[in-house]
Amino acid sequence: MKHIGDAIHLDLSGLKCPLPVLRTRKALRGLAPGTLLTVTCTDPMAAIDIPNLVREAGDVLVRQDRKSTTLSFTIRKAVAENHQDPPH
Repeated sequence: MKHIGDAIHLDLSGLKCPLPVLRTRKALRGLAPGTLLTVTCTDPMAAIDIPNLVREAGDVLVRQDRKSTTLSFTIRKAVAENHQDPPH
């Protein structure tokens, strides 16, 4: 991963399913809420897998693009909800 401006870029080009989604999940887990992650990959299954991961994790898919065989995703890490214990 490398920082580009305010976003973190993860280049997963050349990796095949399930590695792009697994590495994206690992990267998202380590990010602070509100951080942008841009993922670039070439595996066609990522067009299905990464949006599903983002939805299930509660994060936000800001943008999804395809140029030739390269897919790119911009994901915003969800802001943590304020969990409070119920009153006793």
